[in-house]
Amino acid sequence: MKELSSKLGFFTDSVIRRMTRIAQEYNAINLSQGFPDFDPPQELKQALERVALGSIHQYSVTWGAKNFRDALAKKQSKFMGMEIDPDTQIAVTCGSTEAMMAAMMTVCNPGDKVIVFSPFYENYAADAILSGAQPIFVPLKPPHFDFDVDQLEAAFKQHPKALILCNPANPTGKVFTEGELGIIAGFAEKYDTYVITDEVYEHIVYKPYKHTYFAALPGMSERTVSCSSLSKTYSITGWRLGYIIASPKIIEGARKIHDFLTVGAAAPLQEAAVTALNFDGSYYDQLAACYTEKKDLFLNGLKEIGLKYSTPQGAYYVMADVSQFGVKDDHHFAEWMVRKIGVAAVPGSSFFREDVNDFVRFHFAKKKETLTQALEKLSMLPRMAGEYRA
Repeated sequence: MKELSSKLGFFTDSVIRRMTRIAQEYNAINLSQGFPDFDPPQELKQALERVALGSIHQYSVTWGAKNFRDALAKKQSKFMGMEIDPDTQIAVTCGSTEAMMAAMMTVCNPGDKVIVFSPFYENYAADAILSGAQPIFVPLKPPHFDFDVDQLEAAFKQHPKALILCNPANPTGKVFTEGELGIIAGFAEKYDTYVITDEVYEHIVYKPYKHTYFAALPGMSERTVSCSSLSKTYSITGWRLGYIIASPKIIEGARKIHDFLTVGAAAPLQEAAVTALNFDGSYYDQLAACYTEKKDLFLNGLKEIGLKYSTPQGAYYVMADVSQFGVKDDHHFAEWMVRKIGVAAVPGSSFFREDVNDFVRFHFAKKKETLTQALEKLSMLPRMAGEYRA
């Protein structure tokens, strides 16, 4: 038999999803894969019930149902501060995962280079490989995960086709400042580079930090491919509703790619989700307040346990420093922690291009009682560290 695709040798299965499977095997609290253990808003569930009993069960327009695109354009025009045409500037996808893949395949040719900040969400490197692009990794330095301007420009001098920007960032929770985004924008214009943004945590930002949409920066709308989804904002990760917002020229191409990748996102779910897209501004204020409370609860607990961490500015992840436990292999440590502590995290090295074994990533998109139980289990870490090292 002939060998399978050589691309398969350049990346593994998802470490995040693997840790979920291990958590299920040992009945551990899953703080690895970032999905809530609480329900979406009641109004959204009721909308889904109505739709399920209705007649919308066949294909919608491949790039998104008209009323969904209209509602999405109205919402995002308000938050992004720019007018978005629902008929020419939106492609609805099966989650932001497909949105990012479609964006990469729309922008890049095989052999093109793409800048990726490290640490990075694991899909980005795989997206580059699958689309035939070559990633150029630029380090973000702990504990604040800032970039070095000279290192970034050195990457741009290699004439990349695009830069991938996750903001707020997974796994670090970093929110890029307007100054940092301005530097990136300046290089993007100088070196004629597209910017593909992943903004799924756009509404989960902690005061005094503020999310700035890259496409809304002066001169950036034409070269920005904005990717996001409804998953995190409305606690519906299983609905797989994502989207791309970009110029008509880019969207025309992205719709072609999307059509042959998945045909279209689920029509009944789009219909139901219009209810959420029409929520008023108070919903997003409450969402940020809810996650601020969860963040404070979890981080205060980690502090009491004696774990060092980098305080997230947005998203719902925290990078915890486990170097004090003599960790040499963070994958082994993460699996040990599932078995012996009963809490699942993601080994930090899966996010870094550099050789880093000092971190694990927890997420805190959980009920208060779940976080409290997780902290009780994690409190065993200091006294069981000797067993791990042995």
